[in-house]
Amino acid sequence: MFADVLTGWRRPGSPLADALAAALREAVLDGRVRVGDRLPSERRLATELAVSRGTVVAALSRLREEGWIVTRQGGGSRVRLPRDLGERYAPLSVDGRGPLLDLRRALPAAPRALVTGAVTRALARSAGLLLESGEPGAGLPELRELIARRHTAEGTPTRPEQILVTSGARAALALLAAHLGPRRIVVENPSFFDTLTMLRRLGVRTVPARVTGQGWDPAALATAFREAARGAALLTPDFQNPTGALMDARTRAEVAELAARHGVTVIVDETMRDLDLRDRPEPMPRVAGAVAIGSLSKTVWGGLRVGWVRGPAGLIRALLLDPVSGLYAPPPLEQLVACEILPLLDGLLVQRRGELRRQRDHLAASLEADGWDFTLPPGGLALWLRLDGTAGETLAARAAGIGLSLLPGSAFSPDGTLTGRLRVPYTAPAETLDRVAEHLRRARRP
Repeated sequence: MFADVLTGWRRPGSPLADALAAALREAVLDGRVRVGDRLPSERRLATELAVSRGTVVAALSRLREEGWIVTRQGGGSRVRLPRDLGERYAPLSVDGRGPLLDLRRALPAAPRALVTGAVTRALARSAGLLLESGEPGAGLPELRELIARRHTAEGTPTRPEQILVTSGARAALALLAAHLGPRRIVVENPSFFDTLTMLRRLGVRTVPARVTGQGWDPAALATAFREAARGAALLTPDFQNPTGALMDARTRAEVAELAARHGVTVIVDETMRDLDLRDRPEPMPRVAGAVAIGSLSKTVWGGLRVGWVRGPAGLIRALLLDPVSGLYAPPPLEQLVACEILPLLDGLLVQRRGELRRQRDHLAASLEADGWDFTLPPGGLALWLRLDGTAGETLAARAAGIGLSLLPGSAFSPDGTLTGRLRVPYTAPAETLDRVAEHLRRARRP
């Protein structure tokens, strides 16, 4: 009986129609009711749940208006996901349905229709793949070709043999760090916190170079590259995380010159490169001679564990021969799914850039009206607040106490500085961002 799926749905103090609608939504989201399932008739549902038919009609009408069910004459009602829920950037968890609104990470939900369609098509043509061993390698030839084409189209001529497919950008960085074995590595201050943790665990000494919303400090870069001579540098020139800064062409040329002068291998993190929120997005020229790492985690979905290294063919061969490379290779079926997604990526980017641009501007307007200090980033996923007289750890703790979890600036610092900063992602829908602004307003009060 359908009633068994909704056990315990009545909620004290909540009208029955509201409680029933909420229970059906939750049953869909946790898989007890599948998308595409046909619901029992209104009369039967009322009998099974021991409520009036009017209660069922009211609940289903609400769900129909919200896009959770679709009803056709003579065909009954079937479950579906609302379009704005299945295609939006924000994961459902950031809506704060629980006691805590957690924005410590800035990650997308999957574009449901695109991903499910890609999975279906990939399975339909997987016969040849399944007849092979599935052992780790450099990546499916088709996928390497597609990634190489994207680099070439952006002005960096690339052959498939210059691409090594990995299980995400972090896997690419871990493989490069293990293979290159640098004693010192230049990192940005601030840097992505997971990257800093990984480098510390590998025992690599980090050499910080200052970055602000206005860009990279040339003197700090020169000093850091000199100190890290014959080592490596990890930079995110395209919409740097967390500042959102975009490195200008002159600084990119200076980085290439510093690398050549000091024998430093530059690794460029391109995971944010496609999140260009300017009115006319246009890829910047890449740092000459740099090794690039990328992934689909910020543009498509973090659950699709597909990333890559782009570098000289000799380096790619050496990485492939490294005994640990197999640990960082993604499953072949996931690669085949990525092959289906990449030709459609530009269309998805138009949608996601527009959504993120609207959310960035919405949050920025709210925080600006409240007197917060920040530089509007040209891309990326977060605002980087400058605090006045309050430590980031203190403000983050106050916010957590009233239901908003954020990371203070010190979490992004390789040397424990940036205590007067706070990262606030704008990856949530506008109504959730209004709650974020209100929580910050309350946390700011003495």
